[in-house]
Amino acid sequence: MAEASTIQLPTIESAIALSGEREENLKTIARQTGAALVLHGQELYISGTDKQVDLSRRLVQSLEYLWLKGKAITQTDILTARQALDTQRQDELQDLQRDVLAKTRKGEEVRAKTFRQRQYIRALHQNDLIFCTGPAGTGKTFLAVVVAVQALLANQYERIILTRPAVEAGEKLGFLPGDLQQKVNPYLRPLYDAINEFIDPEKVPNLMERGVIEVAPLAYMRGRTLNNAFVIVDEAQNTTPAQMKMVLTRLGFRSRMVVTGDITQTDLPLNQQSGLTVALKILQNVEGIAVCEFSQKDVVRHPLVQRIVAAYEQYEH
Repeated sequence: MAEASTIQLPTIESAIALSGEREENLKTIARQTGAALVLHGQELYISGTDKQVDLSRRLVQSLEYLWLKGKAITQTDILTARQALDTQRQDELQDLQRDVLAKTRKGEEVRAKTFRQRQYIRALHQNDLIFCTGPAGTGKTFLAVVVAVQALLANQYERIILTRPAVEAGEKLGFLPGDLQQKVNPYLRPLYDAINEFIDPEKVPNLMERGVIEVAPLAYMRGRTLNNAFVIVDEAQNTTPAQMKMVLTRLGFRSRMVVTGDITQTDLPLNQQSGLTVALKILQNVEGIAVCEFSQKDVVRHPLVQRIVAAYEQYEH
């Protein structure tokens, strides 16, 4: 039986927040529920079967904390809200929406967008060694940098060390201009970008000179003990088992280490095992180590990225 319902939104800002750019959010809700959603000013009209309309209303209401405050709503927020309705986790959803992890220099709020991201953030606060795997766009590295910078600013650690294997660089490093730091910088750019969201880029060189922030290729870690540091090992799928063992055993006193990577995207030679894959097999049951696994449902970049990841997963299986 056809049914129709109207939701009156309190302000134009809340209507814009719920609707999203080019009404992308309304289209996503429609895809999730099968109902038709039309926004006229501050009135949202929902039509469809009883079930479709009821699910749409509940989905819109579960996002109320965000649109009421005029906060930007993403496709991931809607998918997480749908997951919460399906699994009776509405209370947990409210906590997820309210918990602000940090604010960028521009004042934008950073928070977990999915339940797995929230689990990861908890692990980042509670464990000394955390492995996080998953596809591009799931926030593995970005959230680790956010937690690291917050901890540094709160004087919980003396320094942040960001490192990744320069596998793609291989022999090509010799052909790049400049000293070694300049040569590896392109491979470490994503790490700099994340830091610059929270620390004034003009202050970063000074912090690097003083060793408060260190961004270096993995080879630089050999023979060192990393005390009082928050260490992030990025793109760890490109480590060899020997490199992975080397970096894991660098962990010193009062230190925390996060190892992130996408085990489906290795740049190693075909016959070379990934150090990340081997480490996960060996260490999965070791006490004090947290393992977080993201899937394409946790992709928080452009909605198209999620669909790209899903298409590749389908093709590869």
